[in-house]
Amino acid sequence: MHADLPTDVIFIGGRSGVGKSTVAFEASRILAAADIRHAVIEGDNLDQAHPQPWRSGIDLAARNLRAMWANYRALGYAKLLFTNTVSVLEVPTLSEALGGEVRATPVLLVSSDATATARLERRETGSSLEAHLDRSERAARRLDAEATGAIRIATDGRTPSDLATEMLTLAGWLRAG
Repeated sequence: MHADLPTDVIFIGGRSGVGKSTVAFEASRILAAADIRHAVIEGDNLDQAHPQPWRSGIDLAARNLRAMWANYRALGYAKLLFTNTVSVLEVPTLSEALGGEVRATPVLLVSSDATATARLERRETGSSLEAHLDRSERAARRLDAEATGAIRIATDGRTPSDLATEMLTLAGWLRAG
């Protein structure tokens, strides 16, 4: 069913607390309202295990993405919103895992340290906050330096709807206006 269609994917990356999941779910709502068939995959869940498989050289995330996307494709899906902190740095590997012809749009969501910190303080509880803040800051620096081909969208002071609409429009999934 539509297996000959290329996969259109928006890889949504960014530091912890930037709003990746929130923007992806809002984009999904907008696409659903427009009756545009799509799927959402949270990349962080594809290899969340202990011990961490990637530390042993096992790319469980790519294996799981390949398996999940094959199931979506079998049902006729050809559009994917994929979130993961560093997805915009791994477009070739992730596209290969999706298989077939892939038209990828990497989108890097960015925010100030203050915005990311405030969001993480609302989300994280217990002993994980400091670790998340540290990882978020390191990821922001790395992504800023290395994600040269990604569309950058600042999230500070903007609504999820505005961000999702801009992202979908820039990716060509919605018409401007």
